Amino acid sequence: MDSTIFLFLVQDGVINGAIYALAAIALVLVFAVTRVILVPQGEFIAFGAMTVAAFEAGRTLAIALIVPMGPMLYRVAFAPMAQASVLVLLIAAFGVHFSLMGLGLVFFGAEGVATQPLISRDFSLGDIPVTGQSVAVVATTVVLLVVFALFFERTLLGKALRACSSNRLGARLVGVPTALAGEIAFAPAAAMGAGAGVLAGPIIPPFYDSGFLIGLKAFVAAILGGRVSLPLRARASGRAGLPRAVLAVSASNFKEVLVFGLILPVLLWRSLRAPAHAEDE
Repeated sequence: MDSTIFLFLVQDGVINGAIYALAAIALVLVFAVTRVILVPQGEFIAFGAMTVAAFEAGRTLAIALIVPMGPMLYRVAFAPMAQASVLVLLIAAFGVHFSLMGLGLVFFGAEGVATQPLISRDFSLGDIPVTGQSVAVVATTVVLLVVFALFFERTLLGKALRACSSNRLGARLVGVPTALAGEIAFAPAAAMGAGAGVLAGPIIPPFYDSGFLIGLKAFVAAILGGRVSLPLRARASGRAGLPRAVLAVSASNFKEVLVFGLILPVLLWRSLRAPAHAEDE
């Protein structure tokens, strides 16, 4: 593999990693606040891209249509069983995923769609051509990560969500409505998913059932990043994107399996280091 091909793969890994970063942060946020492993997070991405295809002239409108799905899903599917175990919530999340996948088939059809790039102009970085969409993905991801960080560090609502993620019982004792916090947490998760779908649509044309695989890759990124700072979590998401790009050339038949296998040593290491503890009631 020469240097030119390697740089192309690095570019592809960075772009995929940026998209995974948005979805991974949404997964960690929702789980921290509600204990729900949001399996349908990939559907927000796929629906965002396919809605853009349906409303090609109005990308903002597409995001505005997807964002309310987050609180609605929490209110209908998860709020009635908020005190259930993580396993029960996971089973419910799979049920929501399959329901959304069926709705995607009904509303968008079985054919994949591709959207127009946000920036049609191409650039060059030395001898390596860089597409305008790649620049848009990286720039938008950086902006969203900064906005996300400022939201949690500087706003009262963000601090309330952080309190719920740290200690739900303590948050209730100081007056934070944890049930409402769960509903609110689903809104930025849906927004991040829809934004990632707008960015990914011109690069990875989605199908109605693409969300599950995208969500699994975001889950890998979330596991690699853990519950750490946003910059570290975003960097971990890049680790999930870059190996996949390299493996696409060197071991194309096994690239997905090997990427998912990245979480095994991480889980083993954390299980040996972190003592088991009971959930907060």
